[in-house]
Amino acid sequence: MRFDAAKGDRVSETSDAMQEAVEVINAGAKASVVLVCEHASRDIPAQFEGLGLAAAARESHVAWDPGALSVARKMSDELDAVLVAGRVSRLVYDCNRPPEALGAMPAQSEIFAIPGNAALDDAARADRVKRYYEPFRATLAATITRVASPVIVTVHSFTPIYHGEPRSVEIGILHDSDTRLADAMLATAADHTKLKVERNEPYGPQDGVTHTLKEHGLVHGHPHVMLEIRNDLITTEAEQQQMGAMISDWLRVALARPEMKDARP
Repeated sequence: MRFDAAKGDRVSETSDAMQEAVEVINAGAKASVVLVCEHASRDIPAQFEGLGLAAAARESHVAWDPGALSVARKMSDELDAVLVAGRVSRLVYDCNRPPEALGAMPAQSEIFAIPGNAALDDAARADRVKRYYEPFRATLAATITRVASPVIVTVHSFTPIYHGEPRSVEIGILHDSDTRLADAMLATAADHTKLKVERNEPYGPQDGVTHTLKEHGLVHGHPHVMLEIRNDLITTEAEQQQMGAMISDWLRVALARPEMKDARP
């Protein structure tokens, strides 16, 4: 894959699979932070015929993470950080799930049945893995290798009401067995926001949401964290920009803490 290093734009010689599956933004960035937005898009390629879903479902939070990409883009600008973003709906393939996970191509997502995923055979599943997951995984891995002392930060949003139950948490700081960056962010949260911040909420490792962290951070010893932002807080461009700027400042402070300096190679 070839990029314009000055603009961070994909310019040519990108395979069709890469173009369809993943986008790299600000590829020439100088920061050690690598931003990831697996659920950036609600796009369902035409061959899947909308997965049999009504428009409301295709546009809802089950298809993507509303507002997350705009927040991540703002963070990319603020931090001068590269951003790797998925280009298809997580209902086609959830790039934060390994191929063997049922949730990688879910037949049910919250209250929505996904007809186009209900009867996938092994060949159809393998085709989606090859077309969407493998290019995303390879692109992210290659991006990380080009960054000195990488710190991986994944950016997500979540619905304020899930299965009819309201959620009080407003920002979740998620981690798996490596708690370093999560601990640093939680220790400094009150200095940056009055929002309700919680550890491993509204999801945690037990929900299978830390795949990217484990695959690209944990096994290589890179500090990492997953951010979950309640999507009713980032519905407008102004809110997205404000949230991205605030989290960028928060992340800078967390990464400057002595324990984080000691933890990085």
